[in-house]
Amino acid sequence: MAYVDHTFSISDEDIKNMESPNVDQNRPPIKVISLAVSLLVFGSLGIVIGVVMACNRVGGDRAHGVSFAILGSILFIPGFYYTRVAYHAYKGYKGFSFANIVDDA
Repeated sequence: MAYVDHTFSISDEDIKNMESPNVDQNRPPIKVISLAVSLLVFGSLGIVIGVVMACNRVGGDRAHGVSFAILGSILFIPGFYYTRVAYHAYKGYKGFSFANIVDDA
């Protein structure tokens, strides 16, 4: 009979222990979702205010409004993405879960 080294073999029990049983993976991370919604709101406001500033030449030229709109879009993009992921996870769409949202807070 051949010698089999079971030192590095993985059993079904080991796989079950790898998943952390104390952490609920489908629990919504409230702090991260509220941050995403606030980024979405402030980014939207920044884009709208920046466009209005650029059209009305607030500050003497269009550069102030354009830069304000660019900063608003920098806030808007991650806010929209994570708000969308949270919404789809809440609705239960296939492929979306609250575990997809990074929760380092």
